[in-house]
This record gives sequence, C-alpha cells and structure tokens, in this order.
Amino acid sequence: MREPIYQHPLAYLLGLEGLALLRGWAGDFDEEFTRGRLDEVRRLLDDPQLRAHPGVQARRGLVNDGYQRWAPHYDTPNSLFDLDEPFVHGVVESLPVGTALDAACGTGRFASDLARRGHRVLGVDGNAEMLRVAQGRLPAAQFVRGDLHRLPVADASVDLVVCALALSHLPALEPAMGEFSRVLRPGGHLVISDVHHECVFRGSVVNATGSDGRPGLVPTYRHRPGDFLRAALAHGLQVRACEEPKASRPVEPEGEDPGPWSGWPWSLSGLAPEAWKAAWDVPLVINCHFQRDVRP
Repeated sequence: MREPIYQHPLAYLLGLEGLALLRGWAGDFDEEFTRGRLDEVRRLLDDPQLRAHPGVQARRGLVNDGYQRWAPHYDTPNSLFDLDEPFVHGVVESLPVGTALDAACGTGRFASDLARRGHRVLGVDGNAEMLRVAQGRLPAAQFVRGDLHRLPVADASVDLVVCALALSHLPALEPAMGEFSRVLRPGGHLVISDVHHECVFRGSVVNATGSDGRPGLVPTYRHRPGDFLRAALAHGLQVRACEEPKASRPVEPEGEDPGPWSGWPWSLSGLAPEAWKAAWDVPLVINCHFQRDVRP
C-alpha cells in the first residue's frame, strides 16, 4: 500500500503559478504577466488562511467506490462529454451497422446512441450501480459485469468497440488494447476517449470518499498520446485518427477561499485566476480511432 496523498491548497496554487511562469519563460506572455505572477506568489505565501491550512491526507480509494456514488449523477452536464461525444459520434456514423461493444459502458451514455443507430449492443462495466442505470436507460440491450482485462466477449465477435473515459484508471494500456483487438473482427473499429494526461496532472481525479467520510481518490494514471499509440500498434490496431481537444471556452475561475476538500481543485481557481487560466490552457481529452488489421 502506497502512502496517502497529501494535498494542500497553497501547494496547488503555487504549482499553478509555476506552470504559468514557465509559459511566460517560453514566450507565451509578456513581462507584466510574469511580474504579476511573482507578486501573486508573494501574496499567496503571506496569506494567513492558506499558511495555517492543515492540508488533507487522501487515501488511494477504489474505482468501484467512486463510481458507485457517482452513478446517479453521472449524466449531469460534463465538459469532457462535450469534447468526446462529437468525435465518437462522427466516427460511428461513418461505419456500417453491426455488433457493438460499449466497454466500460458506465450508465450507457454511448450504448444508447449505438442502439439508436441500429447496432446490436453489448455493454460491459465493472460497477453494478452504473450497469443498473444503463439497463434502465436501454432495457433491450445486454449489459454484463466484467473487467477490461478479461472482457466476457468471444474472440472476433464484434464489429465496433467504444471505450470512453475509462482507460485512465488502468496502470497500463496494453492489456486492455489486447482485449479490444481480441474481440474485434478483422477490419473492426475501436473508438476511445480518455481524460488527457495534462488534465489528470492538474487534478481532474474522481473522488472516492469512503463510507466513514474520509477523503479518497480513485486511482488515475497519466497516459500520454504515445502510450496509446504504442499499445494499439502492438496489438494490430492501426491508427485512423487522433485528436486532443481543449475546452471550447476557458474554465472560469470561481470562489475566493479554498472551500472544502471535495471541491478541490476547482474551488481554488478564484484564488489565482490568471495563473489558473494560463495553467489550464491544455487539452482535456484524447480521442482516438483505430482499426484492427485485416491480416490474420
């Protein structure tokens, strides 16, 4: 068991300032911006509320715990959905109707669209509450509990695999890519989206607060674009498209005090708004389209 994660609001804010200052160093901003960041660092260091904050020890929770609690509210507006759905829908609508697997289907966000387009849909997820929501959303589809490392699907039995915002919870991509390749028919298509590694690095991690109320974080790993490409190519999956979209508009800073841990890092944004905007000017999602090699 690794040590708990120690999170302190001042540490996060100084980290944002550092990222912003590096962008200034690289020439993205002028002298006024850089001097403003240095002044703000001094102000933050002198802030008595931030200096006295004890910080939070967060346990490394379980994926299942985090999503079990999130399931009833998962389909509320989410900026990441705005960035992966146009890509996934665009690829899917260009493909012929067939048998589709929604891997790590969650509440059936993509399964319902696949069924509407005429695909025969199978959804697999490891979380019972997510599957319950998905089955209620799409009663005619088949949903089963399963693991991305051991999909309960026969070899070469599906024409399309969709996997959205799930692979960042795996420490390595190769086993899942191997499973996707195994279940796809030759020439079949894989469409994935995932939280971008830059977004995870800045604190976009699902909370997994325990039943005792203690803070916890779902294990989340930073996979770079090259990691996706290497894992896919190793299993005969050829690249058809890859994109890394940013938010359509900057996330507006909010709040003027740290707020409770459950709101971090978002509630910290208003304490250093210019640094926040500069540091968060990065892709939030990676979207990829692969096709399984037709050769045996």
